[in-house]
Amino acid sequence: MPRVFKELAEGDCWTSVVFHHGISATMNGSFQTFDHSNIAMARPHDIECLEYQPQGAYALDVEVFTMAELRQRGSREKVRTTHRYGFHMLACVTQGVCKQVIDFRPVVCAPGSLLVVRQGQAHNFGPHENWDGWIVLFRPEFVLPPSVPMRQPAFAADLVRLPEHMPLDNDALDTVTRALAQMREDSQLQGPLAEVKTLLLHQLHALLTRLGLLHGPRSTQEALPSPALQRFQRFQQLVEERFTRWHQVARYAQHLGCTEKSLARASATGSGITAKAFIAARIALEAKRLLVHTNLTVASIADRLGFDEPTNFGKFFRREAGCTPAEFRRQQLDATVLPG
Repeated sequence: MPRVFKELAEGDCWTSVVFHHGISATMNGSFQTFDHSNIAMARPHDIECLEYQPQGAYALDVEVFTMAELRQRGSREKVRTTHRYGFHMLACVTQGVCKQVIDFRPVVCAPGSLLVVRQGQAHNFGPHENWDGWIVLFRPEFVLPPSVPMRQPAFAADLVRLPEHMPLDNDALDTVTRALAQMREDSQLQGPLAEVKTLLLHQLHALLTRLGLLHGPRSTQEALPSPALQRFQRFQQLVEERFTRWHQVARYAQHLGCTEKSLARASATGSGITAKAFIAARIALEAKRLLVHTNLTVASIADRLGFDEPTNFGKFFRREAGCTPAEFRRQQLDATVLPG
């Protein structure tokens, strides 16, 4: 059975967390250290990031295991800690009830609940332990590998269009759990690595396609992306990479080689909002994550997000969130349903 957690005791501190075949909790490339006597109360200076980093003999880009296995190999505190992921995750509840949190939104789950947690989101499994289910981790590039041309973006679109929470009926749950169990079994196959990877790739794409069909058929317009939608996809990726430094639409338009008006049309096509609003929403989301999940000061968060003055950040945040950063932090901490 693969490792899920490895805790290394160093004096009075726990350092390093290694999830499932080397998925390691890192901060800026190095291990985060915690004083275990205060681990349930102290908030870190950054949201702990888990990267998908296979080690040893396991060299596949997707992994399937159960929540029960995760608990057996990790401390209760670590399983309950909020993490940001460097991979995509599916969580399918098969037994019991729980309340998980994705970017401060509590999601009440019961058998048949399927959560889609995307790369970069802040997620917490919640305090409840009387539930089980399947967990699927996979690299973002595994959904759309370099060999798949952009004119065939169906695989990527299947993940993008899925909601964060999908309730599955009994028949759908049975089909999905059988598919996950088969993926788990096939990941242990002995054979040429390239062939096993290809098998799991097709199984994952089939699963995502099935979930997409259960969610609702894609429209003809969605199935045949326009140049504007392709431009939005490039814009979306660039925002993810540069939003802490670039706040102006003009910078993105220049980099993408188009006019601001063309970028505005692309953003409206892909997201339904203006390019300016899309950038602002991404900055605001990161601000909220840092306010809730770290103990950074408002001034430090403002600096991290590229604001010259904390007052400018405060004005921006009030406009986007309807309250000051300090008020948002207090409201979220008062309303939290999770320990620590």
